[in-house]
Amino acid sequence: RMPIMLRSSNCVLTGKTPAEFAKLNECPLDPGGYFIVKGVEKVILIQEQLSKNRIIVEADRKGTVGASVTSSTHEKKSRTNMVVKQGRFYLRHNTLSEDIPIAIIFKAMGVESDQEIVQMIGTEEHVMAAFAPSLEECQKAQIFTQMQALKYIGNKVRRQRMWGGPKKTKMEEARELLASTILTHVLVKEFNFRAKCIYTAVMVRRVILAQGENKVDDRDYYGNKRLELAGQLLSLLFEDLFKKFNSELKKIADQVIPKQRAAQFDVVKHMRQDQITNGMVNAISTGNWSLKRFKMDRQGVTQVLSRLSYISALGMMTRISSQFEKTRKVSGPRSLQPSQWGMLCPSDTPEGEACGLVKNLALMTHITTDMEDGPIIKLASNLGVEDVNLLCGEELSYPNVFLVFLNGNILGVIRDHQKLVNTFRIMRRAGYINEFVSISTNLSDRCVYISSDGGRLCRPYIIVKKQKPAVTNKHMEELAQGYRNFEDFLHEGLVEYLDVNEENDCNIALYEHTINKDTTHLEIEPFTLLGVCAGLIPYPHHNQSPRNTYQCAMGKQAMGTIGYNQRNRIDTLMYLLAYPQKPMVKTKTIELIDFEKLPAGQNATVAVMSYSGYDIEDALVLNKASLDRGFGRCLVYKNAKCTLKRYTNQTFDKVMGPMLDAATRKPIWRHEILDADGICSPGEKVENKQVLVNKSMPTVTQTPLEGSSVPQQPQYKDVPVTYKGATDSYIEKVMISSNAEDAFLIKMLLRQTRRPEIGDKFSSRHGQKGVCGLIVPQEDMPFCDTGICPDIIMNPHGFPSRMTVGKLIELLAGKAGVLDGRFHYGTAFGGSKVKDVCEDLIRHGYNYLGKDYVTSGITGEPLEAYIYFGPVYYQKLKHMVLDKMHARARGPRAVLTRQPTEGRSRDGGLRLGEMERDCLIGYGASMLLLERLMISSDAFEVDVCGQCGLLGYSGWCHYCKSSCHVSSLRIPYACKLLFQELQSMNIIPRLKLAKYNE
Repeated sequence: RMPIMLRSSNCVLTGKTPAEFAKLNECPLDPGGYFIVKGVEKVILIQEQLSKNRIIVEADRKGTVGASVTSSTHEKKSRTNMVVKQGRFYLRHNTLSEDIPIAIIFKAMGVESDQEIVQMIGTEEHVMAAFAPSLEECQKAQIFTQMQALKYIGNKVRRQRMWGGPKKTKMEEARELLASTILTHVLVKEFNFRAKCIYTAVMVRRVILAQGENKVDDRDYYGNKRLELAGQLLSLLFEDLFKKFNSELKKIADQVIPKQRAAQFDVVKHMRQDQITNGMVNAISTGNWSLKRFKMDRQGVTQVLSRLSYISALGMMTRISSQFEKTRKVSGPRSLQPSQWGMLCPSDTPEGEACGLVKNLALMTHITTDMEDGPIIKLASNLGVEDVNLLCGEELSYPNVFLVFLNGNILGVIRDHQKLVNTFRIMRRAGYINEFVSISTNLSDRCVYISSDGGRLCRPYIIVKKQKPAVTNKHMEELAQGYRNFEDFLHEGLVEYLDVNEENDCNIALYEHTINKDTTHLEIEPFTLLGVCAGLIPYPHHNQSPRNTYQCAMGKQAMGTIGYNQRNRIDTLMYLLAYPQKPMVKTKTIELIDFEKLPAGQNATVAVMSYSGYDIEDALVLNKASLDRGFGRCLVYKNAKCTLKRYTNQTFDKVMGPMLDAATRKPIWRHEILDADGICSPGEKVENKQVLVNKSMPTVTQTPLEGSSVPQQPQYKDVPVTYKGATDSYIEKVMISSNAEDAFLIKMLLRQTRRPEIGDKFSSRHGQKGVCGLIVPQEDMPFCDTGICPDIIMNPHGFPSRMTVGKLIELLAGKAGVLDGRFHYGTAFGGSKVKDVCEDLIRHGYNYLGKDYVTSGITGEPLEAYIYFGPVYYQKLKHMVLDKMHARARGPRAVLTRQPTEGRSRDGGLRLGEMERDCLIGYGASMLLLERLMISSDAFEVDVCGQCGLLGYSGWCHYCKSSCHVSSLRIPYACKLLFQELQSMNIIPRLKLAKYNE
């Protein structure tokens, strides 16, 4: 059994109509893309890594330049480094005990003459001068032939003790190592090292050239990055588990077969069926991916799908987690890369320690998967790529000869590289090779890179020919009528996918009117460079950029609708809005992701004015009548569950009916809501400390020992499931089912309806968050001349320093839309223009500035200024004061120190910490200090002997064997504990006492 991703091609939900979804109790708008493991929805995040099999030249801290290749094939994964020390070049690898001079490596690979080595690396003067010391070092070591070189390397190999198998000589071992482990991905057939020599030579040449002009590669550039999707991670995991399964089977077979010859060996008996399943389930549910073969060990690959709102679930699907440690304060990986344009969303990243390390995909990004490279090799050799084995090596340094790489391997060389690239692109547009193959030239390194590997980011662009885009209005009409889809655009060569490397040698116009004679491609829509979360913001191009980032974080916490099947779900915690609304100002993204079918927010009429002083620091003033009509009202669903187990001694948990009061024959108050079967009945109101399930379990659950007396009727003790909460809840539904171990499982869904109160958090879609500061009856609210009272009064001081002009425009467009009865668009880099919106307002007899004549509800006089007044989309966030409030007088204490516990969930105390203590010391308030730190925390009476200074008890000193000098004091219990722990370590703390009146 394999965990299957929902909505993938093997899932039962694939290709169903919305009506069939409804029959299956599934939401048709749910994005899928997650796994259900052990009853939890888990998402495998996209992992970001440096690309394999590519030469990356980088400078270390001292400024010396080196090249490194992480090469990975199906069997092995290894990293090879080329380092420079004192002007000489060395090859470094884990299997070698020390760095080996590069010339020796060349000779061991069969290139014995120095002239040939130099020809391969390059015949320019400065290159030869830079490489000369390495040849000289090889000379000093007295190594001239391939045999001598192999012997030299064989002595430097770290021996892997392989018990079993034939003994190899050191030279054979060295040759094997060079062939299969160093630069693994360059294939060596029958010890023909030619390709590997040229690859090594290219590495050396890159390092030499980089030393002069300081051209090192950028690790954070997205052309050098690969993204691993769930499929790749799962296939690696499956391969690992399958190999483990096979090897275990082989071990069992080897043990069993020689012994009993008579019985035939039945292989099926010895297969452990659940091994692969369990391995996958454990990996997905814990998020620990550990593979023996690649020495890969990662934590936190999976996360629980957050179902706070539809957007938070969608946003998890596009999330990319990077492999950097969050603790290091490196700015390189965190900063916004220019190559990120159009591939990753520029505003959707969390604030705080993961800032810039957790990213999100943009709307049109596609991540490639692995493809066959056979056809590409054929095509390239037909286009005049000459095989590397036929060359003497000197051609590599000619100025017009370009190297051709395919996925990091050298294919060959070519003279007319421009023709190769152009023909390749024509073939790709005609559909002869896969649309995701990319080809790009690197002029500084004189290379042509063809890549068809998986994990590259790419996105579609419209092809431009002769200053005219290939897609015309005729095509768009056919698309709208539905007899042409996106695939047809690709196959007919109107649209093509470009990855990050290929974007570099294209000239892409943003809009049609900016096309000039050099333009090769046209952007499909500029707003697609934003992701899902940033796409909800209206007019984001009018906001200061951090505000958009804040909104991306808060849009995931907005309450709203989760899916059409939200009433069937029993979640640990579910927040729903009672009356969600579509936003008045929407964007193209909102339509694309169906946000308006599952909205999270309400259109509130906002007056921007100062009122009452309860709106300082972003606080909002709410209208009581709006709350009565259901503004911001939400439902909070929690669940309670319990299991009924069976134990080893044939006893089991049971559910008892309610306990009856002796006098009135009615259930006692704690059991008031129970049915006769001992489980609470739906629709009842539960108060704090009432029982939901009256469960009792046997006191003895272990199997009795042999020979001991068998107990009669088992004793039961009550372990009821009680409700604990600040306010009352209602029981929505009760579900009885069983779990994998055939135990009964009872789940209860509890519901609370909450109206907004003072301290609840709201936010508009522009990062303008605020808490409710005051709820005002409608008669005290200001009203405009049409008699409209605002739902929310917002302080105008929130605008100047934050520069969220998008919010001002949203209010204008929303107001015009309400008057015209239509929705306006606030799409990024477009949307309804302010000029047109203002003309709409004037047409309806309103001020073009969106301001209104407002009368005060308290004095009845007109206010002295016109007030900016109109609808804005507000979100209610999940942070409510009811879940946060916490106070304590007396309560539970910790057992060891006898100090109050910590935390709201344990009803803990409020701690006066070190810094607060310093303030009290600064004020000299010594009795206050004593009270907070000892009397109200853990005061304790101890008896201390004045003679020896040790602790006694009951007025008796054990050390002096007397009670004449014992006096009683109050010290903190933690202090007494410290003294006793020190005594147990052979350190005697002695207390010196003095009479307080002397």
